[in-house]
Amino acid sequence: VQLQASGGGLVQAGGSLRLSCAASGSGRTFSSTSRGWFRQAPGKEREFVAGLNWGGGNTHYADSVKDRFTISRDSAKNTMYLQMNNLKPEDTAVYYCGEKRGASVRAMSVSIKYIDYWGKGTLVTVSS
Repeated sequence: VQLQASGGGLVQAGGSLRLSCAASGSGRTFSSTSRGWFRQAPGKEREFVAGLNWGGGNTHYADSVKDRFTISRDSAKNTMYLQMNNLKPEDTAVYYCGEKRGASVRAMSVSIKYIDYWGKGTLVTVSS
């Protein structure tokens, strides 16, 4: 499967961005698949941001983005989104989308090393 992330850019603190992650090449996406957004700031490890189960739509968020970010999907387009509101300078990072097959969203959130597929990242820069 190929994942293509897009939508990053430069925004002032308090602003909004919407990221997209389009999947292709996988045929049908199984209901047991979880997809998510992860980010990596300079000098830091990659961390989980938000995820959802493709079949049931269950979502899970990192505490640092709860009430500011919203993850969603368009099954017909096989595309996942991340609406980011009230952005803060500490949200600055390269954002990646990833897919884990046969795992719950919470399991995926704590097993970054075992993500099956990664997309290329998109840079989000939040200025103060």
